[in-house]
Formats: sequence, C-alpha cells, structure tokens
Amino acid sequence: MPESVNVKNIGLRGVTVADTKVSFIDGKKGVLVYRGYRIEDLAQNASFPEVAYLLLHAVLPDSQQLADFTQQLQEASVLPPYVYQVFKHFPTDAGPMDVLQAGVPLLAMADPELSDETKEANNRKAVRLIARLPMLVAAWHRIRQGLEPLPTDPTLSHTENFLWQLQGVKPSKAKAEILDTCLVLHADHTFNASTFSCRQVVSTRAHIYAGVTAGIGALSGSLHGGANAQVMKMLLALKEEKDVANWVKKELDKGKRIMGMGHAVYKTMDPRAIFLKEMALQLGKETGQEQIVTLSMQIEHAALSEFEKRGKTEIKPNVDFYSASVYHLLGIPTDLMTPIFAISRIAGWSAHIVEEKTGEAQRKPALYRPKAEYIGKYCGQMGCVFEALEKRK
Repeated sequence: MPESVNVKNIGLRGVTVADTKVSFIDGKKGVLVYRGYRIEDLAQNASFPEVAYLLLHAVLPDSQQLADFTQQLQEASVLPPYVYQVFKHFPTDAGPMDVLQAGVPLLAMADPELSDETKEANNRKAVRLIARLPMLVAAWHRIRQGLEPLPTDPTLSHTENFLWQLQGVKPSKAKAEILDTCLVLHADHTFNASTFSCRQVVSTRAHIYAGVTAGIGALSGSLHGGANAQVMKMLLALKEEKDVANWVKKELDKGKRIMGMGHAVYKTMDPRAIFLKEMALQLGKETGQEQIVTLSMQIEHAALSEFEKRGKTEIKPNVDFYSASVYHLLGIPTDLMTPIFAISRIAGWSAHIVEEKTGEAQRKPALYRPKAEYIGKYCGQMGCVFEALEKRK
C-alpha cells in the first residue's frame, strides 16, 4: 500500500477506509442492508430489540435468544442514582444532546467491566448502553421540567418504556410500534460521520463509552443527526405560508438548502424515507393533525420540481425529512428528535465498535491516522521566533 494517497478536501467521500460486515448501502439503487437483510424487510417484520441483537450478533434471534436479550435490556434499565443528581445541577436550558453526551461518561464510571476488552464484555456493555440511553434522554426531559424521572415498567416493551418515561403516560400500542419501526430504520447506516467517529476513537483502544460519546458529538451537528430538528423548525416556520412552491424557489435561488432533502450517499429515494412518509400519513390521520404532513408533502413536491428544472434529479427526501413529522406527531419535542436518533443508532455504533476492536471484518485493528497537507506559513530557518519577539519590543 502506498505511504500517501491524496484524497484531501472531499470529506472522505468515496474513500474506503475499512471492511465491515455490519451494514451496506447501494446509493444508486436506494438499498440499505443490515447484516445481509434489506431494511424494508426488517422494518416490516422485526422489532428494534431483534434488530439490535442482529447487529450485535450477526444473526436474527430465535424466540429464546430474543427472550433472553429482552430480559438483559430490562435488567440493565437502571441508572446509577448519581446520574440523576448530576443532571439536577445542569442548567435547565442545556441542550439535550449536550446532556446526553455528558451522560455517557457518567455511565462509564459505574460499569464494572469498563476495562474488560473481550468481545463478550463489550457486547454486555453494548446492551447496557442500548438500555440506558433512552433513560438518559427521558430523565433529562423530566428533570428540566421540574419533574422526577420515572422508573422502567417491566410489563412494557423497550419502546413503550421510553415513551412512558418521557411523557408520564402509558403509550398506545400503535404509537409504540411506529416509534419502534423508526428505531429500526435509524439503527445503522455504515460509515456515516458518527459511526466513523466511534470507530476512529476506539481504534486508539479507548473503551466503548468513549467511542459512543464521540459518536453523539458527531450526531449533534446539523449536517448529520441534527437535520431532523432543522426540518421541524422549517415546518413550524412555514405553517402559515400560502405559496410553498415560491418559498422553495426563493430559498434555492439564494443558494440555501431545503432541510431533509438530499443525501451524501443516496442518489435516489432514501428507502427509510418511504416508510417514514407512510407513518407520517398514518399518524396525521389518527391524531387529526394532517396539516403538518400535508405541508411536508407540498415542500417535497415543490422541491423535487425545482431540482428537476435545475438538473439535480438525484436530490430526494432523506431519512430526516419525514422523521421530523413522525416524531412531532408522537408528541416528541423538537430538541429531542436528535437524541432519539441516538437511542436508535446506539445499536449500530456498538456493533461497529465491537467489530473495530476485534478486527472481525478481516482486518487487524489499527489506529486511524490520516494525513493533512500543511498550507500555512513557514519561516524556513532557525531564529525566526527570536526575530519576531524582538520586533514586538
């Protein structure tokens, strides 16, 4: 392999940096696969715990394995008491993603297997993270409202428990199933920015919690996980807009983006967006809030028309475009939309971290160490510092 390959200033797009068995994307055909299974098949037939098990263990669980895994999640659904105390000292206007990013190292401090780097121990730590990230999000939302966090209910599913702990009301089966499908759709997406961040950090032999903390930081950006919240802000700002098509045209004429449109990998419709659109329509009818979905569809239609005129037919709705409407109709605050992305993606992050640590994808674990080309000033001789300091006198 050559010592230096120049692929600078392209955001590593199209650059293959590692092998993986976790997931696969065909951006031209709009295909997303988890461990060999199409996302459409998983979304229609598998629950989030089943998909989390698949990502971690590379096989779909049988009934006994699923029962055991579900029990492990339930047993792990307890936060160390000091986490609540620390959260109560945070400013109530702190960003939920900042709180979540701060919360993961708090969990690390109480993990009895923190220094155990065997695959089995990391899988157990992954289960604890999958179980506890939803609790961190729900606990913070309650605390910032001056309410006490709620305990898990062993009679409820993983998704039902999150909605219960978040909203203080036992959710309907229909709403819980829709959120469960959302978690399936968001569970992994190969080497996106946050997953790459996780893998890069643990390539230094840092523990899984350090990798996940880095992933959350990457996910918080508006060009990654934060895009769904930006979509929701756009929808709320356009609620009274009479001419959506004209608004879209003006935005594009000014060189601005239509949030939730376009993807770094997909050159056709994001397969996840298809499911989310259907769920948004379903929820709109059930809740009597079809206006927000209708507005989304108007923006989609206008944007696609404008992109076609401009020769940009590859720009289609991505996963964020309709997930914003779905989460909104489920009663989830806008600033919690990205944290919910995280409580789903933790399954994929964990699978990638374990793969990175073990080298199971036919690659010996190695420290990521890209190069940068220096384009700054260069004095070229000794004594420059002395001369610069002398001129300052």
